[in-house]
Amino acid sequence: MAYSTIKDPSAHFQTKIYTGNNADTHAITNDGNSDLQPDLVWIKRRDYDNQHVLHDTSRGVTKFLSTDNTTNAEGTISPTTKFQSFDTDGFTTGSTSGAYNASGEPFVAWQWKVNGGTTSSNTDGTLSSTVQVNSDAGFSIQTLTSASSGTSNWGHGLGQKPDFWTVKITGSGGGGWWSHHKSLTSGTSSQYIGLHSTAAATNLSAFDANSSTITASADFVANNKAMYCWAFVEKQGYSKFGKYTGTGNRSSARFVYTGFKPALVIVRCSSTTGHWLMFDSARNPYNGDFDYLRANNVGAEENSGLSFVDPIDFLSNGFSVLNYDAWMNGGGNTYIYMAFAESPFVAGGIPTTAR
Repeated sequence: MAYSTIKDPSAHFQTKIYTGNNADTHAITNDGNSDLQPDLVWIKRRDYDNQHVLHDTSRGVTKFLSTDNTTNAEGTISPTTKFQSFDTDGFTTGSTSGAYNASGEPFVAWQWKVNGGTTSSNTDGTLSSTVQVNSDAGFSIQTLTSASSGTSNWGHGLGQKPDFWTVKITGSGGGGWWSHHKSLTSGTSSQYIGLHSTAAATNLSAFDANSSTITASADFVANNKAMYCWAFVEKQGYSKFGKYTGTGNRSSARFVYTGFKPALVIVRCSSTTGHWLMFDSARNPYNGDFDYLRANNVGAEENSGLSFVDPIDFLSNGFSVLNYDAWMNGGGNTYIYMAFAESPFVAGGIPTTAR
């Protein structure tokens, strides 16, 4: 059984759904078992094509990024009108943006804890990075300035090779969300895929990581550019980064074992083109009617784009892919996924239950 040292995943990750009210100050309070003061907040309006907006405590409330089909640099906002604060158990928005707090409209916020905004300097690489690390949950955020020429190499602070990382130029000119997932290839870290893109995974030299550093070529990071990076290490009973092969058949559902009941699952076809499909248990509390959002697209929440209205089921120890669409379960296609737990399969000796 998949015992976990993380007894309550809501101390490290929570999904919150809320309704906008257009108030000057709208405090969003989490409702998980543990209070969660988030360090990364990813917000998406569910019923309209507003962009994804991402804020973190390493860069501060005035800076945001978007994943949806864009290579833009980071944007700057007024904190009094859009994103105001990271709170002890949630966050606060302002009133003037439909992407944060449109009156009567539905929103979702995926939130991760790192280190309360406390950062440190890391000199493991050839470049110094500013890191914020949650060692228990296997998550770090790094900011740095890329090398003046050639490859950039910097420390991530996790103490072991990341299972997923994504690199983004936040400075002038911007750049894609260039990412590596441990299951893209067998032992070859140079393969990458764009979190902002629908393109299939591609090979590139000098895109690698080890137990202390990440290396990226100038093709990704240019020269003397402000950079941003996430890195995740898989933690038993809390997070899982893996792959599966599509069956192409509704009658042959693909079960994927994670060792926990999922709270969030992100699926992406890596062998051909596809979308980053996001499913969570807050928007879809019961199996049988799952809607998805796309990390790489501004589109509203939907399920009609897939070959079956119930594309996925969340189970006590993983998830089942039910549809036969190429986005999720095309015959012979390879799919990578990232999953974070609602509850571990076994916590304190007590197995969790299915939905």
